[in-house]
Amino acid sequence: MLFWHVPAPNEAMLISGSKRQAQDTQFRIVTGHGSFVLPIKQKARMLSLALREAEITEDCVTQQGIRLNVRAVAVFKVGDDVVSIANAARRFLSEQNRMEELVGRIFAGHLRSIIGGLTVEQIIRERDRVAQEVKEGSHSEMEKLGIVVDAMQIQEIEDATGYIDNLAAPHAAAVASQARIAQARADQEAAEREQQAAALKAAYERDTAVKRAGFQAETEQSNARAAQAGPLAQARASQEVIEEQTALAQRQASLAAQRLEAEVRRPADAEAYRQRTLAEAHRDQAKYEADGSAYAQRTLAQAEADANNARAASLRDGNQELIAANRIVENLPLLADAAARGIAGSTLTVLNGTDGVNDVAAGIVGQGMAILDTLKKSPSVGYRQAYRRGQEPGPQAA
Repeated sequence: MLFWHVPAPNEAMLISGSKRQAQDTQFRIVTGHGSFVLPIKQKARMLSLALREAEITEDCVTQQGIRLNVRAVAVFKVGDDVVSIANAARRFLSEQNRMEELVGRIFAGHLRSIIGGLTVEQIIRERDRVAQEVKEGSHSEMEKLGIVVDAMQIQEIEDATGYIDNLAAPHAAAVASQARIAQARADQEAAEREQQAAALKAAYERDTAVKRAGFQAETEQSNARAAQAGPLAQARASQEVIEEQTALAQRQASLAAQRLEAEVRRPADAEAYRQRTLAEAHRDQAKYEADGSAYAQRTLAQAEADANNARAASLRDGNQELIAANRIVENLPLLADAAARGIAGSTLTVLNGTDGVNDVAAGIVGQGMAILDTLKKSPSVGYRQAYRRGQEPGPQAA
């Protein structure tokens, strides 16, 4: 609308001629919203609240009397409160484009004052302190002007006398010396690394040559083995055939030995064992027969001797019974001989060796001795007594 005015977000609208006043400012301040402005009766003006920058370049003299050219920058703006806007409007409303210049002069005066109380070394080392003191020293003046300082920085310090350069010379020399030493060390390390690289390269070339020679040798060996592969394979095949034939011959020999063992040796051993066993049996039988015959002959001889003695005694006594028995005794050897021949011509199984043969012979002879004992028990007392004493009977016995 024609009579409706709206300030920008970074502006404050000042309306004069209005009877409505929020503060004792003789004009009305409007920010952030619009307002009616009556023509002819009221007048509206805009005051910028935007951020501004003032560059300061000033020749200053330090506490030591050394002249320095100091460059600084100050960042400021009109305060957002009504009092600051009113103070700034009264002072800068018609000269807003010169606000940076005016504020910069104020900061320059405070800068000269602060630097005059410091040494060059303090200014160089404590730039933040210088800026803070300038900011604090101008605070009351800026407040009267309605200005708020956001930042204050020392950008550059120039020395026409060379004092700062002389201060930096020892450090620069030390730094230059350290730089040369570092450069020398770097050159030395570079040379050493180049030598190491050259040595590694030579070693690599040597290893490469050795490996290449090894590969060549392996290639030649492989070619030689490949050329000999056919004859070697044929030789191995022949060797395997010979080994198989040898193993077959060994198995055949082993089979023949087993067949000989089964068909010849074992039957021969069995036959030899049978013959040996039969021979031992025949030998034992002959021995037993001879022993039985000898024992029978000895027994018969003893019986015959006893019978002869008994016959003699009986003949002397005229004992007829003994005469009859004598005839039986005379036939006893014939009986024993017949029994012995029967034993010799028969197959006997003797269980207890020579003792068994002796028992058989003793059984035969025992029968004859039983007859003899019968004769001995005849009524002829004189004969029995004579037989017991082993002597011929006397006249008294007769």
